Amino acid sequence: MSRRLIVRSEAEADITKAALWYDERERGLGWDFTMEIRSAIQRAKELPRSQVRLRIFPEVRRILTRRFPYRIFYIVRHDAIIVFAVLHGSRRDRNWTERL
Repeated sequence: MSRRLIVRSEAEADITKAALWYDERERGLGWDFTMEIRSAIQRAKELPRSQVRLRIFPEVRRILTRRFPYRIFYIVRHDAIIVFAVLHGSRRDRNWTERL
């Protein structure tokens, strides 16, 4: 079954902020970061239940990016994958719970 992908505005803001930060460090690195996030989200969409489950209801899972130290938090529903946070690995895990 193909689920819809929903990226909440808070997650979009996380991605944009981080991409701008990386681009300030090195031109084009923000684009690389964005593509890495898209790749990870696509992996989560294809196999949503293969990632670490953090909560049962709602079903919250986390996927890690490969190149950058980021974690993507998403909710699995029968009809959709909802990305609600994209956080740097050094940020406390509790930050994602505030967005549920």
